[in-house]
Amino acid sequence: MTQKFDVVVIGAGPGGYVAAIKAAQLGLKTACIERYQDKDGKVALGGTCLNVGCIPSKALLDSSYKYHEAHVGFAIHGIEATGVTMDVPAMVARKNSIVKNLTGGVSTLLKANGVTLLEGHGKLLAGKHVEITGSDGKSQVVDAVSVIIASGSRPIDIPPAPVNHDTVVDSTGALDFQSVPKKLGVIGAGVIGLELGSVWARLGAEVVVLEAQDKFLPSADDQIAKEALKILTKQGLNIRLGARVTGSEVKKKQVTVSFIDAEGEQKLTFDKLIVAVGRRPVTQDLLASDSGVTLDERGFIFVDDYCATSVPGVYAIGDVVRGPMLAHKASEEGVMVAERIAGHKAQMNYDLIPGVIYTHPEIAWVGKTEQALKAEGVEINVGTFPFAASGRAMAANDTAGFVKVIADAKTDRVLGVHVIGPSAAELVQQGAIGMEFGTSAEDLGMMVFSHPTLSEALHEAALAVNGHAIHMANRKKR
Repeated sequence: MTQKFDVVVIGAGPGGYVAAIKAAQLGLKTACIERYQDKDGKVALGGTCLNVGCIPSKALLDSSYKYHEAHVGFAIHGIEATGVTMDVPAMVARKNSIVKNLTGGVSTLLKANGVTLLEGHGKLLAGKHVEITGSDGKSQVVDAVSVIIASGSRPIDIPPAPVNHDTVVDSTGALDFQSVPKKLGVIGAGVIGLELGSVWARLGAEVVVLEAQDKFLPSADDQIAKEALKILTKQGLNIRLGARVTGSEVKKKQVTVSFIDAEGEQKLTFDKLIVAVGRRPVTQDLLASDSGVTLDERGFIFVDDYCATSVPGVYAIGDVVRGPMLAHKASEEGVMVAERIAGHKAQMNYDLIPGVIYTHPEIAWVGKTEQALKAEGVEINVGTFPFAASGRAMAANDTAGFVKVIADAKTDRVLGVHVIGPSAAELVQQGAIGMEFGTSAEDLGMMVFSHPTLSEALHEAALAVNGHAIHMANRKKR
């Protein structure tokens, strides 16, 4: 007898499992399908984020930064540390333990909320039937009133540098190095490339980042991107812009990469090469030809503002649809869709999705950039405040970077908050909360911020928008 559910979710990543839990909490009989298996051959929940993305990379970033601090940052605090070494396998094992705990936690949450977990590959058939094929090849079909597709994304492969999972790896392979490569190449100066490059550079690798675009971090505010390039270069990342990779050759456990830049044809040899040029949606064998769901010109599932597909009752969320590929975006879309299926008028503010790069210092932003607003012809006022003038940052010996607040010159409404510096992600989130409620720069300036905190830098930047900063000289308005 065919099982029937109110909601069937394909994928148990940060979008899928959150959607399933929310749907179950709203009283809907819910099933969640997942096929991803860990190294032990067991189905692992949490998607790319928990297994091979956000969480494991942050574990390595934190471990590598502590090692880096022990080497170069302790002395100024009067701490003498000698003979500090890094046990790379132990660092990777810690990362794996964190991943296992969190993925197991997702399984517990699904059970606690009454979600039925179906193990295998999910495929949408016509009429909102969903076929699940297990690892043993056996299939079953379940019926759904509503279907949520949350199949996620996978790393993009490029012909000039095919991944062999040894010398040439993707972002997943870069999380499991058992030793520090002497020379490391990274193709792509995006979020993933910069974060993974930072991890291994801190541990002693000589890192070269090859980026095809001439502009560094084009989605970030220009002022932030310029500062980030300066700081990361000083940290030892050799970032080569306008470097288009044309080929690679693996010989004797090394890889030679050919590329073209402003100086012509070039070649560099590395012990390891990370290919981090972006991600693409997972739609292979996901949709039957008669499912009715359509893809756009880039291979993403076409959805409206509420994540509804071309088939009534079928939704798609997360990396498999338009917009930034971010776990928090996927999760909130999952909540929105579950609530709409349950009959609520939920919506999501796509203008206020924060972006973060977890290098050190962190780089984060929410809202629009200065260059975008100027291109739109919006008159703006801008306030910045350097962490070098922050007492809390000085006390922590973490003074690189600044906070930037952009407001409409006519209404004073905050249109963007951009930060490079310590705890940038947390500060930007404060800005996002205020912007969601239509805050003005004056509103932020009138709020009481505890002292001494890094948050005071946001406070001062907001004051600086209108020339009222207290702890630095204000720029004269033109």
